[in-house]
Amino acid sequence: MNINRLGSNCVRTIGLLVAIGLLSITAIVGQEPARPDPADKSASQKTEASPRNEKNTPKPPFTLSVKTKPILNLSLKAEKARLSEVAEEMAKRLKVQVFVGTSLKDELVSIEFSELTLEPAMQLMAPAVYIDYEIDSGSGMPKPLGIFFYGENQGEPPLTAVIPGSTQSLLIEGDTEDGVEPQNDDQKKKQEEQPLRVHFEDNNISVKAKKQPLPLILLKIGEELGIPVDIQYDTKETVDTEITKLSVEDAVRKLSPNVRLFLRADLTHAERRVLRLVLTDPTKSAQQGL
Repeated sequence: MNINRLGSNCVRTIGLLVAIGLLSITAIVGQEPARPDPADKSASQKTEASPRNEKNTPKPPFTLSVKTKPILNLSLKAEKARLSEVAEEMAKRLKVQVFVGTSLKDELVSIEFSELTLEPAMQLMAPAVYIDYEIDSGSGMPKPLGIFFYGENQGEPPLTAVIPGSTQSLLIEGDTEDGVEPQNDDQKKKQEEQPLRVHFEDNNISVKAKKQPLPLILLKIGEELGIPVDIQYDTKETVDTEITKLSVEDAVRKLSPNVRLFLRADLTHAERRVLRLVLTDPTKSAQQGL
């Protein structure tokens, strides 16, 4: 009887072990392998693709930096960049009209400079470079109005390309001997006694005025230089001065703070030429913020 019980217990134990084994196999078979999250895969792809995109992104052909403090200066690094595209970006940054000559429209430039002031920087850009300025005789720095990048044999830009206004005042005089060199001492003495004398030579001007109206002096300067003068302000101001061999720009500053002077700088030949004089109304200039 004990033998029968022992056999029965063995059978139960074996059956229990078999059942446990079957349950374990079922649990293992029922488990599915973990699938990666599509979002994680996408992020992984983006992470891997990012360096490739950076490598494939082409570098810009030029970088331009414009700073206004402490003074206006430019930095440029260009490698086979179109001059016309560089000029377009300069116009935006400087807020100045920039013109490229027809012969240089497709010109490629490779150049590098750092923190150069306007004229030395522009001089490196093309065979012939011109800058037109507006100068307020009552203030400081010249204001560039237009920059021209021209070919060597293209010629000079039009004088009215960026300079506003076309009106001019006329000087009417009765002395036809003015400007004629004196032939004797009497004529020389008579000339020296004239209340207004203007002489221009070697880009320098001399002015001798004895209580002369300012508009008359400016018109006389314009006649001597062969440039238009626009009298927009009917002033009764008189000038008593003697200026000897100064640049026109410096001479005008000594005459009045209400004169606007337009000049062209030829950077290739290191020449500066006055193009126009304007006598402005100081009240209107103040209202316009000029």
